[in-house]
Amino acid sequence: MARFVVDPDGVITTQVPGDQTWFQWLLVHAEYSVRHFSDPFFSTRQNAPDGVNMMANTSVLGVTVPLVPLTAWFGPRVVYVVWMVGALAGTAATAYWVLQRHLVRSRPAAFVGGLFAGFAPGVVHHANGQPNHVSNFLIPLIVARVLRLGGCGRWVRDGLLLAGLVTWQVFINEETLLIAALACGVAMIAYVVAEPRRVRERGARFLGALTVTGVVTGALCAYPLWFQFVGPLTFTGVPLFATWGEDPAAWLAFARDTIGGGDDAVDRTLGITEQNGWFGWPLVLLTPVLAAMLRRTTAGLVAGMTGVVFALASLGPVIRFAGQETAWPGPLFFVTAETPLLNLMTPGRFAYAVVGCVAVLLALGWDRLRVPRPGLWRLAIVAALYPLLPTPLLAQVDSPPPVFISSGAWRPYVRPGHTMVPVPLPSGWSGRDTLSWSAATGQEFAVPEGYFLGPSDSGEAQLGASGSRLSYLVWRALSDGRAPEITADDVAVIDREIQRWNGSVVVMRAGYEPLRELLDSVLGSGNAVQDVWLWDLRAVESGRS
Repeated sequence: MARFVVDPDGVITTQVPGDQTWFQWLLVHAEYSVRHFSDPFFSTRQNAPDGVNMMANTSVLGVTVPLVPLTAWFGPRVVYVVWMVGALAGTAATAYWVLQRHLVRSRPAAFVGGLFAGFAPGVVHHANGQPNHVSNFLIPLIVARVLRLGGCGRWVRDGLLLAGLVTWQVFINEETLLIAALACGVAMIAYVVAEPRRVRERGARFLGALTVTGVVTGALCAYPLWFQFVGPLTFTGVPLFATWGEDPAAWLAFARDTIGGGDDAVDRTLGITEQNGWFGWPLVLLTPVLAAMLRRTTAGLVAGMTGVVFALASLGPVIRFAGQETAWPGPLFFVTAETPLLNLMTPGRFAYAVVGCVAVLLALGWDRLRVPRPGLWRLAIVAALYPLLPTPLLAQVDSPPPVFISSGAWRPYVRPGHTMVPVPLPSGWSGRDTLSWSAATGQEFAVPEGYFLGPSDSGEAQLGASGSRLSYLVWRALSDGRAPEITADDVAVIDREIQRWNGSVVVMRAGYEPLRELLDSVLGSGNAVQDVWLWDLRAVESGRS
């Protein structure tokens, strides 16, 4: 994160820059909602006038709302870096605290486990623009609370504390919460096998505390979850990602953002989806050895069994091998586009649970192994982890918003209740720059279309709005390097689109002539104002009337 810390306003990730801009926009969404007392679960600042169901998207309100004062003071680009660094360090810190307090005696052992939990290759991979998958600081606390439910007589208090943590996590990342819940379920089954007598002793208190958690969490989250799954502009599944399982060979590979990684050929084959596992062959060899040697400890047995289950689950419904989807069914072969909840997940992310299990095994291995030369085993742990040390995240120079935007010169052109139509329009394939204008101005103007998940005609998720004629022609101009020929039908369709969007002005950054020529042919000659070209739609309407 060095380049981001040094120049937060001037750089952006090279990997998924659209996601980084989206999360910066989300920081402003929370600030806008607080400032205007508007609904945080829905926004019309993108995809105007239809809007976006923010609960159905990765709104991360559990982080962005607490950061509202910083966002208002320092702006979204600076606070994005604060968020990312804090999330990485915070996850490592809570994992360290849980391990040191509940599992191991030595602080170095807890440090090793916490460091892996916070900076595992799959976690660092998502630091390239996706802080929602890095903000895992509550997960160690939730898992510890679940596994300790019923351990004392204060089961009501324990249930309430867990309910508070779970509710907070709902507003950070529900997918990670579901993975953690499933992992806790598998871990409890393993615990029943390992400690049947203790299960009988604490079973009633455990169920009582879990009931309290369920009732309180259900009451607190009922409306947000209803809005997410039944509210406006929701969707039934995410087919684009539903088969993204982890490639079995990827577990042996070193991730791109590690000392041992950086092989472009590997990234282009095994890494075409996500790099969630990618432990490298030394750690893959060491982990089962540690699990076998620690099998007589309850924690070692539970971590080992849970890790195996989720390593298999991460392969998904269809096996991928060497970057190609095969015809072989995977462990999750029963998951289809209609499977509730699981059809909204990316299977490869089940590897997150494996990260937690390996963190436990590393800490236990450092702390508890009773072998003739424990120093050699600790050296083996260090050797297996060394190639996984993260390298600086890749960054590229990012253009600041045009002066026309940052100076507020746009304000006279956008009438109340109307939108700015920035070109290219924000979408899943272009317009990241123009979406950043919205974030830079505190979302003071609304934009059509956008970068979000919304329902397709079939009800399943799609990235962005259904493409407009204007967006299609802009894509043609960008891809062909010249303005496409415009027909009278094109002009009529775009007129209707702009009217539906309540467009007040069309704006593009100066410097790309094919786009200007395209817009001139549709809207008439534009005007150069500061560092943009604009088409005042009031003048266009009066000229045609």
